[in-house]
Amino acid sequence: MIERGLALHGGFRDDRTLGRRDIRTLTLAALGGALEFYDFVVFVFFAIPLSQLFFPHDTAPWLAQLQVFGIFAAGYLARPLGGIVMAHYGDKLGRKRMFTLSVFLMAVPTLGIGLLPVYAQIGMLAPLLLLLLRVVQGIAVGGEVPGAWVFVAEHVPARRVGFACASLTSGLTVGIVIGSLVAATINSRMSPAAVLDWGWRVPFLAGGVFGFFAVWLRRWLSETPVFEAMHARKELASGLPLRQVFERHASGVLLSMLVTWMLTAAILVIILMTPSLVQSVFHVAPARAFLGNTVASIALALGCLGYGVLADRIGFARALLFGAVGLLVCSYALYLDLQAGAAHFLVLYALAGLAVGVVGVVPALMVVAFPPAVRFSGLSFSYNIAYAVFGGITPPLIGLLVKQFGVLAPAHYVAFAAVIGMGVAASSRRHL
Repeated sequence: MIERGLALHGGFRDDRTLGRRDIRTLTLAALGGALEFYDFVVFVFFAIPLSQLFFPHDTAPWLAQLQVFGIFAAGYLARPLGGIVMAHYGDKLGRKRMFTLSVFLMAVPTLGIGLLPVYAQIGMLAPLLLLLLRVVQGIAVGGEVPGAWVFVAEHVPARRVGFACASLTSGLTVGIVIGSLVAATINSRMSPAAVLDWGWRVPFLAGGVFGFFAVWLRRWLSETPVFEAMHARKELASGLPLRQVFERHASGVLLSMLVTWMLTAAILVIILMTPSLVQSVFHVAPARAFLGNTVASIALALGCLGYGVLADRIGFARALLFGAVGLLVCSYALYLDLQAGAAHFLVLYALAGLAVGVVGVVPALMVVAFPPAVRFSGLSFSYNIAYAVFGGITPPLIGLLVKQFGVLAPAHYVAFAAVIGMGVAASSRRHL
């Protein structure tokens, strides 16, 4: 049982307040993360034009979109490779080096996607190259996200770990906001023909530039005090850090994988896939769909911060329980309204985005589940493997479920994952 195996580990500062240097670190880390996460998620906002451009014209629209979602999912399947390798060296050589490398590896393929020839120009080589670049993006983000959580958590006092992790998560969601704003602007100011002709390239070319700017930003960050202290005391993990994770911290791995499932369902279905689903399934106009997503993403960023503060005050498990219930309720409210005609789409999408903010609690739970010497490896393995499995199957699974079982299938899936989160919260409430 989780409650028997989980133990909070030390390795955080003892003081209680955030200093000026802490705030600077959180701000720079969140901004860099926003720019990198934009690169990773902008793909899904242009799933419809990509499905038309990178596959044969006689492909059924639902099948072409399913194939693009499959390529999108491939990025998640590649995450464990980058996460495991970067986490190993992050535990051995330092958090900052991997934190900078990951953003560079994201910028290069994003720029490459913006320059790709389409199916009409090079045939089947086009989707294959798109898949390859998406895999490289997955490798990069596999090291970026868990590394960023560890990085900010180890810079702040123990009583502010929840807020630190949530602020970084909020920064990552700002990347979604940027992507949504770019998509909304392009779809509202350009004709569908112009988007297919060249407009779809703009967000990827801009993303490459954003990525290199993020590399420059991270030059100003310092190594974490926790890692520096371990290095000075010669307490770094000997041998393979991941082996120690398997041998001694199985309960932390289990907890991390389960809460990642909830995080995956909330982000992918409610935030990333809903803009395309409301267009293809509920026939909402593209401009309105992306406006709703922008509002929801802003609400998500604010929700992350709110849940981070709540987690530091009432405990991580209680905050997770409260947020999982809200996620279940708001997901059904959104999709029931869509089924009824989408009269309240914008308001309910904003509330759903706020409810998704519970994902801000998830990284804090995972950070404290592992000791400092193997923290990066434990968190990265658990998070990336779970995200590869659940993130990989969710986009194509949702497409099939909607076709087979109806328009409420996305809400059912999110509700099921929220129940998993409630179970984790109930099991670990005595320890978190």
